[in-house]
Amino acid sequence: MTVDPEPSRPEPSRMQLSKTYDPKEVEARWYQRWVDAGYFKPDPDPSKPTFCIIMPPPNVTGELHLGHALTAAVEDLLVRWHRMRGDATLWLPGRDHAGIAGQLVVERELAAEGEGPTRHDLGREAFLERVWRWMDHYGAAIGVQHRRLGVSVDWGRERFTMDPGPSRAVRTAFVRLFEKGLIYKGARITNWCPRCATALSDLEVVHEEEPGVLTYVLYPLVPIDGETETRHIQIATTRPETILADTGIAVHPEDNRYTDIVGRLALVPSVSRPIPIVADDIVERGFGTGAVKVTPGHDPTDFEIGLRHNLPTILVIGLDGKMNESAGARYAGVPVMQARRAFVDELRSLGLLVKEDAHPHQVGHCVRCSTIVEPLVSEQWYVRIQPLAEAALAAVRDGRIRIIPERFTKVYFNWMENIRDWCISRQLWWGHRIPVWTCANGHVFAALDDPSTCVTCGSSELTQDPDVLDTWFSSG
Repeated sequence: MTVDPEPSRPEPSRMQLSKTYDPKEVEARWYQRWVDAGYFKPDPDPSKPTFCIIMPPPNVTGELHLGHALTAAVEDLLVRWHRMRGDATLWLPGRDHAGIAGQLVVERELAAEGEGPTRHDLGREAFLERVWRWMDHYGAAIGVQHRRLGVSVDWGRERFTMDPGPSRAVRTAFVRLFEKGLIYKGARITNWCPRCATALSDLEVVHEEEPGVLTYVLYPLVPIDGETETRHIQIATTRPETILADTGIAVHPEDNRYTDIVGRLALVPSVSRPIPIVADDIVERGFGTGAVKVTPGHDPTDFEIGLRHNLPTILVIGLDGKMNESAGARYAGVPVMQARRAFVDELRSLGLLVKEDAHPHQVGHCVRCSTIVEPLVSEQWYVRIQPLAEAALAAVRDGRIRIIPERFTKVYFNWMENIRDWCISRQLWWGHRIPVWTCANGHVFAALDDPSTCVTCGSSELTQDPDVLDTWFSSG
């Protein structure tokens, strides 16, 4: 029996392994191989269970941070687990145009150029070209960072919120809600940032405790028949400069200290404007003197009191954060804090200042630039939330949706039952412009495509609303 000689073995490889692991070389090579092989695309088999996650689109205002890395890691874990189970799995990547934050970073870049132009110097069109250059640069950087993290998203479906497809979807949603009467324009109290020169949502306001002063002030009562001496009602406020915009005083209906003067008139200090004393359940009897000034133009709670009691609205703080003409010639054009000190001095000289107590309190700041936010009434676009909230409440009440842990159901109900209409307009240039036009004859209409004539009268003289949509509306 002849035995064939053992086949010769190949020479061992002479390639030397690196003494240290180089993630830059290894991870980038394998990641690209996975992408090229289509491993991150969903299986088109309709018989398979499906699983989908939409990546919370990071703002294109710089580079990713640890929060983005954490989110990506958790979502990637879920997505890969579902793929291993055999589910048709899609992780949809995206980037957000960032609205206020996006415009702010470009404005800061312009300011860093020394005597460079402002956005108003450039004009809307040229400024938006500058913003697009920023977005293209940092959008690409964010994509590279996500790839370095190894996220298993389907890159072939990546979307930017300002892309034609998402922009069309945003317009479609707006027009549908507008035509159903769920979007309207009105004057309501909003958070206003004087630095960013735009309205803000509650989520964009950060409240920080700051040292403050509780100022106690006397309001003379308008005399009635039989009174020989002037009576006063005493209020306490942390914002004495807004006394100039008071249109009422409120007390609790069960507060026996004030029962006999509800319905009477008091005089606003300095300007002697007569204002009514009303009873309202929202007043906290234990705060200050139990009587509160009502300034519908500059306080959210006061705005609601004003609506309930039909009180007029006066604005004494302008959009620039300074006192305006309605505050009187002495204070017009004066910054708020400076006007506050001057007005307290005036109250002291009038003999209407009782005392000042130290009083730390929460002050709202813009989350973008840290400027103190001014609550004030302005014309904005709103979504009527109550009809939408009712459907969301019903879904939880009838069991279609369960909230886990169960105890948070009560929190959800409290939030949804007391929700206010949503301000969706921003006084910016960067973002999805509100698709509403007004013709020369005053007709207002929304349109999916840019119109050439008015849908009501055929006028070709059209003006589009200058504001853009809140980024949260666009993202939704």
